[in-house]
Amino acid sequence: MADQAAGGSHRAAPVHTDPEDVPVQTALSAVADPVRMQLIRELANSPDWTRSCGSFDVPVGKAALSHHFSVLRGAGLVEQRDEGPKRVNRLRREEFDARFPGLLDLVLRG
Repeated sequence: MADQAAGGSHRAAPVHTDPEDVPVQTALSAVADPVRMQLIRELANSPDWTRSCGSFDVPVGKAALSHHFSVLRGAGLVEQRDEGPKRVNRLRREEFDARFPGLLDLVLRG
């Protein structure tokens, strides 16, 4: 509550799914969406933890963007953490590649 009193937002920390627990259908569904493919590609070309959610140039509103990041977290593709008022992202490439070898390479080639 002290965070709210200081003027900060109070939101739950993101929940992450271990790629080892992700069914192949979930992974394929996550990477099939054009907006999520764009998010994955931009993250792949950025250093870890340098991209906030609002820094992506995608044709969706804030609520839809939040949903897309939730799907990517649920598929074990993205890890997020809060840094002050921003939520920053990291592509979990090594972990995801260990679970689904070659799948990210196909998406990134697209």
